[in-house]
Amino acid sequence: MDLGLIGLGKMGGNMRERLRRAGHTVVGFDRNPELSDVDSLEAMLDKLPSPKVVWVMVPAGEPTRQTVAALKDLMSEGDIVIDGGNSRWTDDKLNADSLAAKGIGFVDCGVSGGVWGLENGYALMAGGAKQDIDTVQPVFDALKPAGEFGWVHAGKVGAGHFSKMVHNGIEYALMQAYAEGWELLSKVDEVENVTEVFSSWREGTVIRSWLLDLLVAALEDDTKLEQIAGYAEDSGEGRWTVEAGIDNAVATPAITAALYARFVSRQDDSPAMKAVAAMRNQFGGHATKVNAPPTTGSN
Repeated sequence: MDLGLIGLGKMGGNMRERLRRAGHTVVGFDRNPELSDVDSLEAMLDKLPSPKVVWVMVPAGEPTRQTVAALKDLMSEGDIVIDGGNSRWTDDKLNADSLAAKGIGFVDCGVSGGVWGLENGYALMAGGAKQDIDTVQPVFDALKPAGEFGWVHAGKVGAGHFSKMVHNGIEYALMQAYAEGWELLSKVDEVENVTEVFSSWREGTVIRSWLLDLLVAALEDDTKLEQIAGYAEDSGEGRWTVEAGIDNAVATPAITAALYARFVSRQDDSPAMKAVAAMRNQFGGHATKVNAPPTTGSN
């Protein structure tokens, strides 16, 4: 099928390529002309047959809201907008209602897979009306991983981003547990081969996971993570998960503690947060702060 894709950064650009490999026609637009297939939203839409389907892959918040508002003015009844960014789920109903005033459908889709999605596929969590989901299902089928899992129609509008929010909250807690374990193993004299210990857990243990694989990859490159500062950003979804837990009287102590640990990392150079930063860089290409090289003696 034909698809417009807005936002061709680390994930959007790879998604365009994966869709094209699957035989779909993708017209991409980005503010960076070196990445873009066309020079404007209008030009992108002109190249799409009707009904038009446009996937928005830009930063959450105001950039997404502005993009959806611009598309509302340019698109027509029967067209569909997909928000595949990390938008807060409460924004989805507002966007859906706004577009519905012109008869434009809206699907929210949480996307996980980071920089590895091009080859491995993207886990997709979608929310929206069944008729809209059915229309864009070929796109989801091309982007998802091979196999039985990695795709879900989670429910009505907002369900996709809510599911991805909770996914990222869980991710916070998992990474924090691995990171604290790495710091403790590195602290004691008894364990001489910390990287090898982590690597040994990759098969046969109940804590094996892709995050563990990525941490091992980072440790193999930099055993003591000396090139990474103990500082980790939070994308917002960890905060939103904690807030949703409060709003619904659901205790989230592990996720909350992991979020607060990231706040602490901005005050102290935390060894554990070096591991969290390394994992975020491995799966998502998230920037890391680099420690300054050690100083040498004065001349």
